[in-house]
Amino acid sequence: MKNFEENLARLESLTSDIKRTDISLEDALKDFEEGIKLARGLEEELNKIEGKVNMLMTEPSPMDENNPPQMDIFTDFDRPVNGTRA
Repeated sequence: MKNFEENLARLESLTSDIKRTDISLEDALKDFEEGIKLARGLEEELNKIEGKVNMLMTEPSPMDENNPPQMDIFTDFDRPVNGTRA
């Protein structure tokens, strides 16, 4: 995560540099290219983090005394299906 924060700080610094009135066009272009690369890397990292968060949010709670295993999904096996047992 530290690398993400460092890259974000660098991107902010590049953004500030580009806005300067005394920067040459060549230097602004170099900063812009570096900024684009950093932004793409940050976007990829954010997508990975979002995927992890989504996985954690949809993951079932671990079984414990407050969350026993749900056995009702197996009760349908005792019922006849079209006159036959499942």
